[in-house]
Amino acid sequence: MKDIHSSKILILDFGSQYTQLIARRLREKNIYCEIHPFNMPIEKIKEFNPNGIILSGSPYSIYMENAPKPDYKIFELGVPILGICYGMQIVADYFGGKVGKAEKREYGKAILKVKEKDLLFENLPKEFQVWMSHGDKLEELPKDFIVLGYTENAPFAAIRHKNLPIYALQFHPEVKHSTYGDIILENFATKIAKAEKLWTPENFIEYEIKKIRDIVKDKKVICALSGGVDSSVVAALLHKAIGDKLYPVFVDTGLLRKGERESVEKTFKEKLNMKNFITVDASEVFLNRLKGIVDPEKKRKIIGHTFIDVFEYVVHHIPSILKQGGKVKITEEDLKHKDENELPEDFEFLAQGTLYPDVIESVSVKGPSVTIKTHHNVGGLPEKLKFKLIEPLRELFKDEVRKIGKLLGLPDEIIYRHPFPGPGLAIRILGEVKKEYLDILREADAIVLEEIKKANLYKDIWQAFAVFLPIKTVGVMGDERTYEYVIAVRAVESTDGMTADWVKLPYEVLERIANRIVNEVKGVNRVVYDITSKPPGTIEWE
Repeated sequence: MKDIHSSKILILDFGSQYTQLIARRLREKNIYCEIHPFNMPIEKIKEFNPNGIILSGSPYSIYMENAPKPDYKIFELGVPILGICYGMQIVADYFGGKVGKAEKREYGKAILKVKEKDLLFENLPKEFQVWMSHGDKLEELPKDFIVLGYTENAPFAAIRHKNLPIYALQFHPEVKHSTYGDIILENFATKIAKAEKLWTPENFIEYEIKKIRDIVKDKKVICALSGGVDSSVVAALLHKAIGDKLYPVFVDTGLLRKGERESVEKTFKEKLNMKNFITVDASEVFLNRLKGIVDPEKKRKIIGHTFIDVFEYVVHHIPSILKQGGKVKITEEDLKHKDENELPEDFEFLAQGTLYPDVIESVSVKGPSVTIKTHHNVGGLPEKLKFKLIEPLRELFKDEVRKIGKLLGLPDEIIYRHPFPGPGLAIRILGEVKKEYLDILREADAIVLEEIKKANLYKDIWQAFAVFLPIKTVGVMGDERTYEYVIAVRAVESTDGMTADWVKLPYEVLERIANRIVNEVKGVNRVVYDITSKPPGTIEWE
């Protein structure tokens, strides 16, 4: 079997909000790629051995004092390079072009007119729509470059070196408003950089199964199972690879949605027949440890550490837990006396559903950009971890995970389930997590999902949920004054969770949701709708 990573494109990120879209477009064409910081050392780039390199956009300008720049030795590698927007400035800076501030910022649609025939625009019309987003412009063409295309406001909208496979674009082909942007990126990757299309769901499954078997050998694996699509696909993939050496562990943190535990147990024990399935009720422990904590990052870290404590306890008690039907309730007292010795010899692996967006948001891989938030299954883990991690989905976006799940035979209710954060409802309650707040939020959230499903909108929405706001507002019900809590409703559309737009829910759906929540959920007298996109907001409130 051919290595699915043997043919690849390296994306050097200079902090653009669109960088992930470059990767998304290439992955959609079955081309493997990775995003790395702009300052990736040249030796690491040589070791990575890419077929081609793409330089992303950036909020910076090349003439700024602190402008991010790569090691310019990339231009000596003989590897095809494509600079996009700020990436064009990098190309110009190295090859002697001149970049200046534009008279006015150009943002939006433009018509590109192709001037020269080239592989980059092969099979494309002479004119088509592109998306501009820049405040600078190329004033003088770099030495030995020719113009491939232009727009009304950008005479050098697409350029190429006369002798070297080095290209630059003023526009953003990764944005869907660029009509043929995906084909331009595909042409660069396959026709110019000669990358093969090895990144398919079938190849991924075959590759990962072999890799898992090679790593695990005769050992056993604990799988952190939430019931969401990510951890479910990990469990299904591991089950296919190692069978009954897999021990899926579902932890009831007390932070779950209504009916979540019963639904997960039914799916994995009955439908998927995973005989080593274990349910741990650790709700008392999680809620106790979260008492008084208001900072969202602290909440995430506490939850991540507590998960590990629970898993370490479980591996020392698996035989007795399975004798009890695979169910156990644990307290803080149990964890105080958990075995402090090393893990049992045959249990050394912990599998979890970490995805590529989790990694990008938790670890600042994006050059000059900052860490947005840690995810409990990445940044929330303790530094000293006894388990060896298995994260087979770490390179995947959410839609890629769903394709894998489909091929592995998972039911639609899991594959198309809306994403649910690892820390659960803890980050949908602003500030301190209290049982009273959880009870209110669970009921409100259930109503949101019920009404969206009734309106046949569930599959069209990336994520919909309720958020508990620990503030009280004055209301009136039955001619009486009320002073109760507020619920915010959030619904977004997205392809990978990296960017998202708020959903324009029909007024009648919003009306039903609001009416039901204030009438059926005790303690709430006001419902608001969040119309913030990502960016500038994140999907979750914390």
